[in-house]
Amino acid sequence: MASANGKFTGKHMAAVFIAGFGIVIAVNLFMAWQAVGGFHGTVVDNSYVASQKYNGWLDKAEASRALGWQAMPVRRKDGRVVLETLAVPANATIIAEAERPLGDREAVRLAFAPESANSWVSDKPLGPGRWQIRMAIRAPGQEWAGESELR
Repeated sequence: MASANGKFTGKHMAAVFIAGFGIVIAVNLFMAWQAVGGFHGTVVDNSYVASQKYNGWLDKAEASRALGWQAMPVRRKDGRVVLETLAVPANATIIAEAERPLGDREAVRLAFAPESANSWVSDKPLGPGRWQIRMAIRAPGQEWAGESELR
């Protein structure tokens, strides 16, 4: 990096300085983008209270797994949520709570009605963007709970 007369000038130093800081800023922006895009955790209001309920949540999750029921949410173009289910009884009732995982705490309660065999549709649409959906399926004497992300 020498000028025509072979000297390292102030313009060369400015270019090195700008390039160095450009690399640092680019790496910081990339890491911030990765951190925000990769956050899949749940924010709780009181972590102590949540920790006291943790074992109960694990027991409910194991009971839900033992039933063998499955529910996969998909958003239609009109914003309504369709649950594709497996092994869920036809006489079940399904409700869900949809919540934004980041940013403003927006929450929507959804009720589902049968649309066809193994397909249930929500009573309300969800806005565009990322949602965390907690589903509860109840049939006589049985209860299932599940959670899924909807983008």
